[in-house]
Amino acid sequence: MGLLSLGTPLPWDQAKQYADYVRTQGIEQLIHIYNNTKGKHGDVLLWGDEVEYMVITLDDAEKKARLSLRQAEILADLAKLEEQGLLKEADVTFHPEYGRYMLESTPALPYTGNPVDLLNVQRNMAKRRQIAKEHLRKNEIPLTITSSPILGTPGQFTEPYYPPTGPASRSLFLPDELINPHARFPTLTANIRRRRGSKVAINVPIFFDKNVPKPFIDPTINFDRDLYPEDANARDGAALPDHIYMDSMGFGMGCSCLQLTFQATNINEARNLYDQLVPISPILLALTAASPAYRGYLSDQDTRWNVIAGSVDDRTEVERGLKPPPPDLKTDNSDFVIPKSRYDSIDSYLAINDPVLRGAESHYNDSKLVVNNKVLARLHEAGFDELLAKHFAHLFIRDPIVIFKELLKQDNEKDSDHFENIQSTNWQTMRFKPPPPGSSIGWRVEFRPMEVQFTDFENASFSIFIVLVTRAILSYNLNFYLPISKVDENMKVAHHRNAILEEKFWFRTNVFREGDEHSANGDAVGNGQANGSASAAAANHGNYEQLSIDEIINGSPTGFVGLIPIVRQYLQNVNVDTETLCTLEKHLSLVSKRASGELKSNATWIREFVRSHPAYKFDSVVSPEIHYDLVKAIEKLTNGEGWNTDGASILKGF
Repeated sequence: MGLLSLGTPLPWDQAKQYADYVRTQGIEQLIHIYNNTKGKHGDVLLWGDEVEYMVITLDDAEKKARLSLRQAEILADLAKLEEQGLLKEADVTFHPEYGRYMLESTPALPYTGNPVDLLNVQRNMAKRRQIAKEHLRKNEIPLTITSSPILGTPGQFTEPYYPPTGPASRSLFLPDELINPHARFPTLTANIRRRRGSKVAINVPIFFDKNVPKPFIDPTINFDRDLYPEDANARDGAALPDHIYMDSMGFGMGCSCLQLTFQATNINEARNLYDQLVPISPILLALTAASPAYRGYLSDQDTRWNVIAGSVDDRTEVERGLKPPPPDLKTDNSDFVIPKSRYDSIDSYLAINDPVLRGAESHYNDSKLVVNNKVLARLHEAGFDELLAKHFAHLFIRDPIVIFKELLKQDNEKDSDHFENIQSTNWQTMRFKPPPPGSSIGWRVEFRPMEVQFTDFENASFSIFIVLVTRAILSYNLNFYLPISKVDENMKVAHHRNAILEEKFWFRTNVFREGDEHSANGDAVGNGQANGSASAAAANHGNYEQLSIDEIINGSPTGFVGLIPIVRQYLQNVNVDTETLCTLEKHLSLVSKRASGELKSNATWIREFVRSHPAYKFDSVVSPEIHYDLVKAIEKLTNGEGWNTDGASILKGF
């Protein structure tokens, strides 16, 4: 969830007049934050998770499962508990999200870096789900589903029903009533469309089951509808043959995810952690794959990332490289063409003090980086080093999409709303987060790629795994650097159907550095070549290869040692007690078995459930009847039922 401010949001034709002003003031706010906190040291290692739920209404008589649009009422009830201090006592909090059927939850207090604290993760997630359930109607359930298979389907997919129309999204499929009514969200939706010059166009490849016609032309799209001028986009080529077409921000920002935020001890540690988690991001996107269906169809991909990227892609035709810039067009950016949406994978590394990166920065930061030249010059003037200056100058190639009239004038030494306006609307796989002004919070890193899982056990397992990976990174000074172009390639591969078992991903095989005591123990925790110096870094550019997810997570006898063996070695070195170690091992085992294919991904489980349903016609259609039974089956999984009833369970043996 982004910045939620109160006030009067400006429509795009007014907001764009203040875009450069907000950018300029936002950078001044960043400079003040940086100057006040760059020397901040000794912050405690803290972290927290965010889990997003979809609230679903079950109609057992009609056998229908619909998205409940009661977010405001539910949050109002939960706010009463918060006022009484009961949520804090339970160590949980709830927040609004983009869709009115969505709830976001976090622990009220962050966890520490102590392995014993990890035992609280699943309990806290279960408590959040239970508290949410207690404040829903009897026929409502909170499910952690990444993408709703029925969102935007013909007929009634929400409760209550609203027809697909509205001035914010002008969607052929989604009503504006589905959007959180807070002024930020409908304005964000409308202004993305207005800045772009057309509706967003998301096309996901259809899964060609045996009865899907070729070419596939979606029969549910009303190509003749002309309620809004943008409706002509579909028939003018925005809706591609053989694809599932979506035309609104709601299809992406209406997805749910699992995110983690880590507080580092200082800015340099945060920069290092940011860099080292970047190559792991696409691996965890693939490993948590949970979204194979959109708008009532099975797709030929398993993850959501490109759907969200497309849903907020506000780039103009010139910025997308579809048209040449007019002769009179001016920009502060270093190029008119912007290669990616503002929701995408990161484009550059940050840790300038890392000898590997310093020794071969151009090798690893090998993708073209578009920057705002004006911002870059100002950050250089303010004393930012080159990598940090480029990082923020790259984020600030974007326009602020939602500007509140009342917040135009701010105290740049005390406020950060202008900075966060752009920072928080660059939704990337990783986010580097400066401390809020006037707070005790330190420098943080947000890990954003993971898809939310059906059960608290799964979500806790992936959270615990990543937390332990971060501890190992910092303890062993690990080096996961890949060229950014390889990371981008991995992001594309991570979308592929059954990528966990069928695809290979670029990954570094020599992760231990020269002089590290653990690198000498090659067979135990590492078997790569030394690469700790700048000269060694320059000589060892090729120490990465294409590996399977299983090899990356579990290791192979002749290649990379594996992330789980590294984590297990870390746990041995910190002398975790036996009881804690046994519990953590159960969570690591789930991650390990997911990587090996012994346990199926949520995406594979959904796909197989749909394809084995008696009502399925092998036409890739997820009918309302199939969807109802799917939701009921997922509900059983979240309640701990049916895990071992058939060979297809995602949690068999746990």
